Amino acid sequence: MLQHVISTLNQWVWSSPLLILLVLVGGYLTFRIRGLQFRRFWYAHKCAFTRHDNKAKGDISHFQALMTALAATIGIGSITGVATAIAIGGLGSLFWMWLVALLGMATKYSEAILAVKYRSVDESGEMCGGPMYYLERGLKKKWLGKLFALFAAITALGTGNMVQSNSVADAMRLFNFPTIWTGIILVVCVGIALIGGIKSIGRISAFLVPAMACFYITAGLLIIFLNIKAVPSAFALIFKTAFSGQAAMGGFAGSTVMMAIQFGVSRGIFSSEAGLGTSSIAAAAAKTDTPGRQALVSMCSVFLTTGIVCTITGLVIALSGLFGTLDSDGKLLNGSALASEAFDRMIPYGGLILTIAIIPFAYSTILGWAYYGEKSIEYLFGIPSIKVYRLIFTLLVLPGAILSLEFVWGFSNLMNGLMAFPNLVGLFLLAGIVSKETKSFEKLLKQEES
Repeated sequence: MLQHVISTLNQWVWSSPLLILLVLVGGYLTFRIRGLQFRRFWYAHKCAFTRHDNKAKGDISHFQALMTALAATIGIGSITGVATAIAIGGLGSLFWMWLVALLGMATKYSEAILAVKYRSVDESGEMCGGPMYYLERGLKKKWLGKLFALFAAITALGTGNMVQSNSVADAMRLFNFPTIWTGIILVVCVGIALIGGIKSIGRISAFLVPAMACFYITAGLLIIFLNIKAVPSAFALIFKTAFSGQAAMGGFAGSTVMMAIQFGVSRGIFSSEAGLGTSSIAAAAAKTDTPGRQALVSMCSVFLTTGIVCTITGLVIALSGLFGTLDSDGKLLNGSALASEAFDRMIPYGGLILTIAIIPFAYSTILGWAYYGEKSIEYLFGIPSIKVYRLIFTLLVLPGAILSLEFVWGFSNLMNGLMAFPNLVGLFLLAGIVSKETKSFEKLLKQEES
């Protein structure tokens, strides 16, 4: 009964109105910042990987802030999420992922610039920022900030923690490793990482995220280059079916243009988190001389996640020819099973490579979301609540690894969607501040360039 209620609420929250709102806000912000995500694209990535404002206020570097944000986004959503979108919405879903990513870059930029502008220093000397702070201090709506923080803290325990530890346990079963020991080892690893707070999470993410991303990207690019002659036709099919839908084939029941749009947009948002506001919590901790600089760096995560990782996943599935096929039980290949089979078909031990990649992907996601959750709980109940939340967060890793999580996934997904509403309200109403800060920042850039 409860599972049915959660499922119904999820369908309502993640229906067309929210997806349309996310796209419209992204488009409106793109207009207000005059397409900055395109005009400053290369400079943003240069800042992300080369600039160090060590003397500026903040807890971690530009790069560590970006990697912490990527830790919570790149991974399961970029693999399983893409495969699910394609399996249900057709290959055209990938095109709509790209489109929402272009607008999502403006959304991510705006979230970060507001997070840094309205951040504060807590009693322990750490930076605090994110949607709850710009909703309270910028919009003067503290109740909206509290709503966002509540939804974020709950989502971190579910989607950001238990669902991820369950993914690691599933991966380790391939090696016949006992689930209980997977859970125990994860509890220890997560607990050790969280003791050091954001500085520890930032250091781990700065090492782990590039390493695991390079591992996955290298495997994906190898498949693409080995089948380079088929790539143009794969792209042609993606663009064609984005506007015409995809006919039924094999076990695939077919999809309409609206299905391609819905699943492409929703999974693209899941992958990049643009509009949800969570990654701006990490952006607020960055050492930066001006809000605009870190905002550009934060913007890069959308391109890296959707533009590169999601694209590679989608192309591998398209090139494998497995789209629309059935598994041994007669069910349509979907999600991680589809991605794993695609990699396995294209290169030797491809499925094993994908499985190995999922483990650090999921672990880094746990760490990123742990920081989001503790900063949200600190906003609600103060610094003393952080230690309690860390303990609960760490202990929940174990049941996450060993239990069936259909209810947890559904409930967390609901909280994930609910986070977007207060954040989008804040972004829309504070767009004038974003525009003003952007103009000031661009004047500074012109002075530096002259």
